[in-house]
Amino acid sequence: MAIYLSSLVGSASIGVYSLVTDKILIVPKWVPPKKAEKLRKWLKVKLIHTTIGGSVLAGALACANSNGILLPHYVREEELEAIKSSFEGNITVMETRKTAYGNIVLANDYGAVVDPRLKASEIKKISETLGVEVVPGEIAGLPYVGSLAVATNKGVLAHPLLRDSERKPLEDVLKVPVDVGTINCGIPYVGTGLIGNRYAAVAGLLTTGPEMFIIGHAFDVVKENE
Repeated sequence: MAIYLSSLVGSASIGVYSLVTDKILIVPKWVPPKKAEKLRKWLKVKLIHTTIGGSVLAGALACANSNGILLPHYVREEELEAIKSSFEGNITVMETRKTAYGNIVLANDYGAVVDPRLKASEIKKISETLGVEVVPGEIAGLPYVGSLAVATNKGVLAHPLLRDSERKPLEDVLKVPVDVGTINCGIPYVGTGLIGNRYAAVAGLLTTGPEMFIIGHAFDVVKENE
């Protein structure tokens, strides 16, 4: 189990452009095949090389765990087919005006925390798709929980201003330890520059040594030379 550094489409904000679970990795089709394959090998998953609604922002627009994936209403048919070809779980196209499910849902295979402004009907659909308990919550007093933290089946890394009152609900629902830190040389929105699963973590290219140490501790992974 290891931690790596990388960039996607010329950016260190790899969490905005990619999405990973213990089973799949989604990266935009503009990512060169050689780089996409390297990420796939690091994370030990099936690769899905596609856009979401024609956008490269797969990590911001979609959210997934091993059981299911949430997609915005404007996902295209050919993109759905690409996902179906490599993912056997529940696939739900959310027919709402909200589109950035990667930013408003924080999930692993044990639970999910969501933007408290979501409707009860939306929370129910998210729970059914991901197959886990879903609770509303905030991180650092903010509702964009998916961009403020990254959750794997081994740990959570959250915004450094996570409140004590927010930590316990995260640990209770996601059923893993919660740590705090930054990525890409001080960025507190860790979901924008970090992806990970039980096998490895990949952080943005600007992430420092001390930040990598904290990521490694949070996700129980170690620094790996490429």
